[in-house]
Amino acid sequence: MSKAALLLLLVLAVRAQDKPLGLGRPATAAEIAEAALTVFPDGRGLPSGSGTAARGRAVYQAQCASCHNDNGEGRDAQYPALKGGIGSLATRSPRKTVGSYWPYATTVFDYIRRSMPFDHPRSLTADEVYSVTAFVLFLNGIVAETAEMNAKTLPAVKMPNRHGFIRHDESPVSRARRGTK
Repeated sequence: MSKAALLLLLVLAVRAQDKPLGLGRPATAAEIAEAALTVFPDGRGLPSGSGTAARGRAVYQAQCASCHNDNGEGRDAQYPALKGGIGSLATRSPRKTVGSYWPYATTVFDYIRRSMPFDHPRSLTADEVYSVTAFVLFLNGIVAETAEMNAKTLPAVKMPNRHGFIRHDESPVSRARRGTK
């Protein structure tokens, strides 16, 4: 194919992108708000509501135990354990669980809210998610059974692996690019 023909095809392809396809519609403000679920480590994005492990036990039994077992030990090597493994990451047999691996309690909340229960994600209320999060943290010995988790207290929870990750901007590659040590 000649350079002129290739250039013509390129120009036609670019021009075709200028015209809208007429598919879809702009999202409404309500649709955008419903999809804006991101929760940050500092707690930004957490909804109002609260829960305790004591209240979360019943929700967990009804919604989570069929996959993760009654006490978060996992099931049939298909569904992961949620508890245990603390201190095992540097060993020959690391166990990556909520208690051993996850650096922020807010990330646990975010994951449960978005993805659980597996067969009907995003079906739990904010209070139920706070309660299940508290229960999973309780199973790992991180919070007391009566500790109330909410938008203020959850970001303050210190996870055992809080400092087990290197932030992107602190990595050796990032520091080398900036010329810092």
